[in-house]
Amino acid sequence: MLELDIYIVDAFTKQQFKGNAAAVVPLQQWLASEVMQSIAAENNLSETAFIRVLSANQYEIRWFSPLTEIDFCGHATLAASYVIFNHLGAQGDIEFLTAKVGALVVNQHSDGRIEMSFPNQCPQVVEQAPAALLAGLSVKPTQVLQNRQAYFAVMASEQDVKSLSYVSDQLKQLAPYDVVVTARGSAITNEYDFISRYFWPANGGDEDPVTGSIHAGLTPYWAKELAKTELLAYQASQRGGILYCRLAGERVLVSGFAVLYLKGTAYL
Repeated sequence: MLELDIYIVDAFTKQQFKGNAAAVVPLQQWLASEVMQSIAAENNLSETAFIRVLSANQYEIRWFSPLTEIDFCGHATLAASYVIFNHLGAQGDIEFLTAKVGALVVNQHSDGRIEMSFPNQCPQVVEQAPAALLAGLSVKPTQVLQNRQAYFAVMASEQDVKSLSYVSDQLKQLAPYDVVVTARGSAITNEYDFISRYFWPANGGDEDPVTGSIHAGLTPYWAKELAKTELLAYQASQRGGILYCRLAGERVLVSGFAVLYLKGTAYL
């Protein structure tokens, strides 16, 4: 019988039951892909991250939603980093090797905030928005862009993002792309530079609580729009999450806090 440690971590928050929960499973060797997919489905969280140690402070990482293996997940990378720093004894920078987005370097600040270096995935303007995108959102965007991960629907106001409803069956037609809706933060409260919500019915679930990876695209977009390189972002899901974002040339630095919810053992 194989015993596996499983950590469940709430990412992009300092409070349990906020942010986005991810499971983290450290491995010595990869399991069969179908077994890892079954574990992710059993966990039934937006992501399960499997990490395999290569050498001191260097790991391979793979991410699985309950439905499929995915190319890139920020909040599960943050959760995995939290486990490595706080439960597996790592110090200094750690590096994750990935199949689709190259090497990801992560460090932990003295206050506990974990910073991840992502590739710049700035979206490009789409001349004609897909009909399924417009039919799937209750509010018409002022602009539509796209990168390798998702369509970006830019809204006129923060309230448009918060009040928006969506039709999953329409958004599923955009597969393999997901959908992020975003707007400049309210000038009245002046609390966040920009906010967003993220929908991925074709790849994981209806609405993702907090999506670190999409901020590799949101950060360069809003950095240009707001003429600033350091931004504070909020993902306005029911759970909510705060992301600290910085544009650094061809890299995007995304950071946040995390908190452990559960450590358990799986028996296979």
